[in-house]
This record gives sequence, C-alpha cells and structure tokens, in this order.
Amino acid sequence: MLTVREHIHIPAPTEEVFAYMDTPAHQAHITPSLRDSTLVERLPSGGSRARYTYQIFGLSFSGEVRATDYAPGERIVWNMTGDLQGTLRWYFEPTDAGCRLTYAATYQLPGPRLLHPLTRPFVRRYNTREVRALLQNLWDQLCS
Repeated sequence: MLTVREHIHIPAPTEEVFAYMDTPAHQAHITPSLRDSTLVERLPSGGSRARYTYQIFGLSFSGEVRATDYAPGERIVWNMTGDLQGTLRWYFEPTDAGCRLTYAATYQLPGPRLLHPLTRPFVRRYNTREVRALLQNLWDQLCS
C-alpha cells in the first residue's frame, strides 16, 4: 500500500468546495490522468457511486468508487475498486478565509508483488504530482 497526502487552502466557502468535489463529473476536469468520472447513483446514505477511467502512459484503467463515509461539509471517504484499488479521503476544514482541503489517497501498488520495491518510488512520485496538480486545478476552477 502507498499513501499520498496533500492539502491546499482555497479562498472559497467550505460548502462551495464540498459541493464541487461531491460532483463526480468535476473530477475529470481537475484530475490530470482521469479521463472519465460518471455518476452511477446517489446513495441513500449520502455520497455517490461513480465509474472511473484513468489513462496512464497510454494504458486505460477502469472501475468504480463508492462513498463509504459521507459527512456533508466535513469529509467524503471513497472505496476504489476495479483495475485500480484503494481509498480516497477528502477532508474539508473551514478557515477564516475559506476552506482547507486535505486529499489523502491510499493505493494498492499494481503489478507483481516482487516488483513493488522497485516500482514504489516511481508510483509515489507520480501520485504525488497527480494529487498536487489536482489540488491546483481545483483552486483554478474555484478561484480564477
């Protein structure tokens, strides 16, 4: 397992940041390698289930995410299944000047376990860049 955790301050109301992130179609606008994120259903307990398609180095990976912990204005925790597996955690914290969003992702490393020690540093750098770009793109969408 590999965990990446980054945060950003966004000078917008927490409710606005939460609403943007809670819309699956928006994820494809801000996540560099995400080609599609389509709502499957809104869940009775809140949150949603969505299909995803990532394209990384010309390879497509698809599956679903499902909100497993949903507290409006506070957090959304997603379980990711399919070709890519893991947990995505988004925490929203109101500040005097907007919202602090923390994006934490724990991924299972793809490929044979024997190669994990070799691929871990590469996958960590890639995912860290991806999350940082996602957060900057979110800031651009909400603040530009």
